[in-house]
Amino acid sequence: MTDSNSLATRLAQYNTRFVRLLWCDNGNVIRGKAFHRQFLDEHRDWGIGISMAQQAVPVMLDGVAADSGLGPVGEAWLVPDWETLTPLPYAPGHARVMADMQLGEQPWSLCPRCFLKRMLARLEQEAGLRVMAAFEPEFYLLRLDESGSIYPADRTPFAATLGMDLNQAVIDDITDALIAQGILVERYYPESGPGQHEIAVRYGDALRAADSQIALRETVRGVALRHGLRASFLPKIFADQAGSGCHLHLSLWREGINVLPDPGRAGTLSAIALHFIGGILHHLPALMALTTPSTNSYRRLQPQSWSGAFRAWGMDNREAAVRVPSNPQPPSPTHFELKTVDASANPYLALGAVIAAGLDGLQQRREPGDPIAVDPATLTEAERQARQIDRLPATLGAAIAHLSQSAVLLNALGADLAQAFLAVRRAEWSALGNLELEEEVRLLLERY
Repeated sequence: MTDSNSLATRLAQYNTRFVRLLWCDNGNVIRGKAFHRQFLDEHRDWGIGISMAQQAVPVMLDGVAADSGLGPVGEAWLVPDWETLTPLPYAPGHARVMADMQLGEQPWSLCPRCFLKRMLARLEQEAGLRVMAAFEPEFYLLRLDESGSIYPADRTPFAATLGMDLNQAVIDDITDALIAQGILVERYYPESGPGQHEIAVRYGDALRAADSQIALRETVRGVALRHGLRASFLPKIFADQAGSGCHLHLSLWREGINVLPDPGRAGTLSAIALHFIGGILHHLPALMALTTPSTNSYRRLQPQSWSGAFRAWGMDNREAAVRVPSNPQPPSPTHFELKTVDASANPYLALGAVIAAGLDGLQQRREPGDPIAVDPATLTEAERQARQIDRLPATLGAAIAHLSQSAVLLNALGADLAQAFLAVRRAEWSALGNLELEEEVRLLLERY
């Protein structure tokens, strides 16, 4: 148990009034409950209770998805992981802590964060590997007028220094707030869309990477509000502008050594890396229900939009679902990037499922095929078939159908989590699948 006196001292040093306990649900909305500092003793060890049905709430409503296995009876507990306690620079007087969901003293089978922990433990036990990871999110800074219409905060093109100058104040504040929370910012630039930006943070162990993605989404939105702006990670806001991805960067480690590069052949991948990527590609149509889980995601996932719309991999190929970046000097390559990911995903579920798919690739020695050095969309259908390249699901409904048939991913999730997650996805597909973009954006803009 965490020492109450030391926690109380830290909270007093932070001038904390409220401690927010955060979780990301199966609708992929970041949610929180808070307690006042004066009641620390009551919440230190067991946190705050929530309805178990909270894990069956779709993104568009506060009702329970049908066939989720959850209802009005039952209580889970948001148990704080005090190692993640962080004062919030953009919300003075509030602190954040990531929460695990428990039933009694045991992890709840529907807890996304606990699912990621299970997959990391499996990878280490069954393959002797650890994962280092980072999410690479893109987002839009927006202005809202009195009618609720949205406009980009600027109209500059990709990487324009004017975009940096126009947004320096808010980007600097976002960066300072992230660094104050122990999240190291590596790179920043204005992205392709007007008002769109990308902030890349330093990689770390997989659980911390998922925690950092939650913290980054919260921080970007919180700081933007203090500048009179709205920030959104919604995958596709404007029909004629770039969508926002959240590429997942991964490397595999054993006994402190990165095992991704082949030590005997410079510039190539090891057999471990190839089989891991082979597993991801094999399961990718089903994985997409977890990595690109919103109806809006599939507006972004189009050929020739650098989004990873084809099941293929390649060195420095931004049209392949898996890109292996090269380095100008050894060692190279050191990591790979799954492009078929966006920030509407629950990072714990997305990363945990990718690890489950990769582990299956290792165990089944799945081959990813030959790397592709061209845009798959420029090949004929016959050429793609010959190279075993196919178009990935074009709708959430199709991805749900693939996940429903994936024994590997369903077994990894476990029966309870799989049932609730699929129920939420199906409810969202049924309610949102036929919306026009403008209506969809109006509903989802500030959910992600």
